[in-house]
Amino acid sequence: MTLHTWLAFVAATMVVLIIPGPTVLLVIGDALANRSRSAWGTVFGVGAGDTLAMALSLAGAGALLQASAAAFTFVKTLGGLYLIFLGIRSILNARRNEETVAESNGEPSAHTVTRFGKACAVTLLNPKSILFFVAFVPQFISTRDSFLQQSVILLVTFVVLAMLNATAYAALARRIGSKLLTPRGRRRVGYATGGTLITAGALTLAVKHR
Repeated sequence: MTLHTWLAFVAATMVVLIIPGPTVLLVIGDALANRSRSAWGTVFGVGAGDTLAMALSLAGAGALLQASAAAFTFVKTLGGLYLIFLGIRSILNARRNEETVAESNGEPSAHTVTRFGKACAVTLLNPKSILFFVAFVPQFISTRDSFLQQSVILLVTFVVLAMLNATAYAALARRIGSKLLTPRGRRRVGYATGGTLITAGALTLAVKHR
């Protein structure tokens, strides 16, 4: 792999990652709800999810989703329903805090392992991510060089950039969240996060196999 090809991959990946998707929305909501805790659990969850999704794509799972409508439907249903579940829970937490303003944040601070699992699941259970890797990554792999070596380089590059992107979004959300310390502001964040995740889940369920 040439340096030019790798730099082109970095540039294309940065453009793709900046566009908010379900994972970014989860990162923002998590950062607002857990301002008193480190965001590393969520960031590493994003990294783990992208690692698994890209590895599965390169191993052939992406081709299976592309060819099998049943497999695609199964994965997208899991991902969509999980996003809707997270959205409903966020709204319920906001309502509960509206009735009993006992927590200092928009919802009770979650354990790091729980946040890691949520981020990993949302990232992995998005069939469009796996199909994206199938269409995107091969463009930067040369038939003249080792497939395994190039795959490892591109995978590590993408995951590192994805984690940096998640870190940046989390930091931005926390910065904005510092201005939303009132109970009303926290409730609005909970409702907005829940509504956005539910919408993202519905859109995921609506995606059709091609």
